[in-house]
Parts: sequence; structure tokens; C-alpha cells
Amino acid sequence: MIKKILLSALFLIGITAFAQEPTFKIPDYKAIEKEIKDKNSSYYYPKLMERLVKNDTLLTTDDYQHLYLGYVFQPKYNAFWRSPDEKKLREFYSKEQLDTKDYDEIIKLANHSLSDFPFDLKQLNFLSYIYHLKGDEEAAKMASLKFHSILNAIFSTGDGKQCETGFHVILVEHEYLMLNVFEIESKSQALVGNCDYLSFEKGKYKVDGIYFNIEKMLENESKALK
Repeated sequence: MIKKILLSALFLIGITAFAQEPTFKIPDYKAIEKEIKDKNSSYYYPKLMERLVKNDTLLTTDDYQHLYLGYVFQPKYNAFWRSPDEKKLREFYSKEQLDTKDYDEIIKLANHSLSDFPFDLKQLNFLSYIYHLKGDEEAAKMASLKFHSILNAIFSTGDGKQCETGFHVILVEHEYLMLNVFEIESKSQALVGNCDYLSFEKGKYKVDGIYFNIEKMLENESKALK
């Protein structure tokens, strides 16, 4: 039940996103890496991350794109990352109905997960919902803003129609979360070049599949195996 409520909220985002003609710019990772390492740049990574942690509402889509894609150049980046509290959080996700006494525990666990990986979209979405239930609308709006802004940063990297213009993601989970945004179920998954291609039931949707560029995930995986 809780999962269905969260997906309904995501669907509204999806309607808004597909109602407009998408505009995107294929990321230049060399330029991003140079900018986030330049102490004189407005994209200097430690400063950007500090602004994110302090809930700066003035961060732009470009800022979020440098934060999200720039994370692959950080020592902590792990393409196989899982929340340290995944098991406990899953128990709350599977509940038919949450108790008010659950709220504070969920908030603690979700924030702990985000402190380990600031782009845990599932927990940002969950946090927004829980803060709303608790009546903390300011915190709910902040979590929602971060969630939307990270999604917009991903949407700004491509259109998903072919591998060359695939959406750039740094975690496999983000691929499936984006499909949830549009209430789309994947029929199969295949590696095509540097992309994950998630195919759908033929003729059911306007397109038969979506491409996600995972080049930085593949690079990270290669390093981990050495």
C-alpha cells in the first residue's frame, strides 16, 4: 500500500516531464571533472556538496548535474551501493499502513542512508511523504525539492531514445525508479555498448524501450574487479 502511494506521487512527476518537449545536453565528463576539482569554480565539489547538505534552495539544474554526475569522481562512489539500512527500511515499505510511531524511525533511517549516499532517490521520496504525514511541510518540501532536482538533472542528460542519447545514471536502481515515474514495467534488460536497454511490451507504449548510459558505472565496476 505504501509503495503504491509513493508511485502515485512519482506518476504526477512523470506526466509533467512528458508533457513538455524534452531538452538535454549530453554530459562532458572531462569538463565536469575539471570544474568540480577547480577551487575557483562555482562547481567546486566540496562547496556544492556543502550547499546540498545545508538545503540550499538556490541550487540550479546545472549545479545538481555537477553534483550527481560529479559524484562518480569521488572516492566514495560505488556503482553497487546499497543502503546500510535497506533491510529495516524495506519492512516499512511493505507495511499496509504506517503507525505514527514509525515516522521518527523512518526519518532517522532514511537520513542515515542519505548521509552515506546523498542521491538515494527512494529515501528522498519516502522522506517527503513521511514528513508530510508528520505535518512537517517545510521538511517535506525540501526532500521533495531535492528529489525533483536530481531527477531533472538526470532528465537533462538525454532523451533515452538511443544509446548515444541515453539518460546518464550512476546507480542501476535509478533506472527502475525512473520507469516507476512513468508507471512503466520493463520486460527485459540488455547491455548495448555503454548502455542498459530496458525494453517494454511491444506496442504498449509510444516507445519500445529506454536507454540508460551507464559508462561510469562500468568504469567503476572495472576498477573494483582489479
